[in-house]
Amino acid sequence: MRVDAFRRSMRDGKVVWRRLVCNKEGFRKLRPRRSENRKPRAITREGCKAMIVVKKEKTGKWVVTRFVKEHNHQLVATPANSRRTVLLSQTPDEKDIKIRELTAELQRERKRCAAFQEQLDMVLRDMEEHSNHLSRNIDGIVQSVREIESKKIVHSQSK
Repeated sequence: MRVDAFRRSMRDGKVVWRRLVCNKEGFRKLRPRRSENRKPRAITREGCKAMIVVKKEKTGKWVVTRFVKEHNHQLVATPANSRRTVLLSQTPDEKDIKIRELTAELQRERKRCAAFQEQLDMVLRDMEEHSNHLSRNIDGIVQSVREIESKKIVHSQSK
């Protein structure tokens, strides 16, 4: 199924009506070929009329307003994307193995992340300690300069 059309409320912009149709509804538009080298794609649209139309009532409930059940083709479950195809093609044992592998990889990455975080914390602590050490040194130098200046002032006044 796919959403063929929908309408939104003028008040709040929320969807209030939808028409869901069979994936094989309609026909592909005929377009001129771009290149003679390309293979034509498989026919996916077969003019199927199966659909369901729903609308949202003021109460917030969705109500079926039209339903066409009959398909003009065999019903075959086709995966929507390639990831799902890969998962469906694997046996349960293969899936379990893949899950274990991915779980182990995730655990390794979490440990690496924790180690990096620990190293970063150590570097930040060292920087903080070094900054405090420099501040103490600067305070000591400033204090020494003040003492020297005050001694010079006292010495120059005594002359």
